[in-house]
Amino acid sequence: MQTIQSLDALEALYGEPAPASLSKVCRALTPAYRRWIEGSRFLILSTVGPDGTDGSPRGDDEPVVEILNDTTLLLPDWRGNNRMDSLRNIVTDGRVSLMFMVPGSNEVVRVNGQAVLTADADVTARFERKGKTPKTVVVITLEEIYFQCAKALMRSRLWRGEDLSKTVPSAGALLGDASAGFDANAFNKTYIKRAEETMW
Repeated sequence: MQTIQSLDALEALYGEPAPASLSKVCRALTPAYRRWIEGSRFLILSTVGPDGTDGSPRGDDEPVVEILNDTTLLLPDWRGNNRMDSLRNIVTDGRVSLMFMVPGSNEVVRVNGQAVLTADADVTARFERKGKTPKTVVVITLEEIYFQCAKALMRSRLWRGEDLSKTVPSAGALLGDASAGFDANAFNKTYIKRAEETMW
């Protein structure tokens, strides 16, 4: 099996990125991205450390993170199996990636940034539930945020039950916040059809 050994070879194979895939990237929460994050009860936390990488699902019955400000998110570490793979990685290498999902929405919102852990009682107390608090909270400094196109979730037909897609901003709204003068309504009218026609 031949493998791709250079960025030049990779870029020659795929060609230029779609313009919207670059213009959609924001360096802080926009109003639409804030609403999207507040509507998410589930994310995947990706970390890297000396022993390798880790991807960890995180969920809650209310927003999965608390937005402290436009560049800071708080993620409580609720009781798990104490492997602490993600937490160990964060202590040794603060780079993190988050993938936020909402049932019924084919968009995924991605955050890349830096994280630290805190066991500060004032911070953990923000998440008190029935007398219990998380042992630690992951404090994430957002460096970039953008949404992933719908094709992967459309191909997988991931959502078969509860549909909450109407409670979060559309792809057009997210792009509208990122790009001055962008026509969100026109984009939304043709977005799904375009994705269906180019899935494979």
